[in-house]
Amino acid sequence: MKVLMVEDDAMLADAVARGLGKQGWHVDCVGDAAAARLATVDHQYAAIVLDLGLPGSSGLSVLSNLRARYDITPVVIITARDKLSDRIRGLDTGADDYIVKPFQTDELSARLRAVVRRSQGRVAPALKFRDIEVDPARRTVKKAGVPVDLSMNEYRTLLALMEQPGTTMRREQLEDRVYGSSGTIESNTIAVYVHHLRAKLGNDVITTVHGFGYCFGAKG
Repeated sequence: MKVLMVEDDAMLADAVARGLGKQGWHVDCVGDAAAARLATVDHQYAAIVLDLGLPGSSGLSVLSNLRARYDITPVVIITARDKLSDRIRGLDTGADDYIVKPFQTDELSARLRAVVRRSQGRVAPALKFRDIEVDPARRTVKKAGVPVDLSMNEYRTLLALMEQPGTTMRREQLEDRVYGSSGTIESNTIAVYVHHLRAKLGNDVITTVHGFGYCFGAKG
């Protein structure tokens, strides 16, 4: 299974990646918050190993951004700060588990297996509109019972809009939900995703509110 490791200590990241690799994990490593946000937008991981003490922005901000985009990928936080308050903040922000440096790779691997198993059993309410159904737990979309193939960012755009049916969302809000604050988004990107969603789900599903944003379903 594929894991993202977010750790600014390159030697530690390399050692952990090699150790996890011997146990069957494929590990991508990044060293800061901005790279972590881009990686989680462009790829889907079985789990994320996230250091709290990152340069530029904290691991908690990465985690908060991830959950704000409705991404439920399991996260194991690692940190050198052995404080109860840090553990509580991490768990409250949406982490699935917590491990304090120094740690054994075998223990981290076991914790990763556990959070992945738990994530596979999660129950999340399905979102429905007319004949469209989205299952956030399985990340599936169906129209009239037939699976619809969406890209990861098309899916995130749809999910953000379906969470607030009848409410107009600004383009900037959607960009933040889909991409986070990476700052590398072209001005027409969301419009392209909306165009693709209309082609796959129906032209009348998403309404453009000119000069403001988009609305899923009937605007209230």
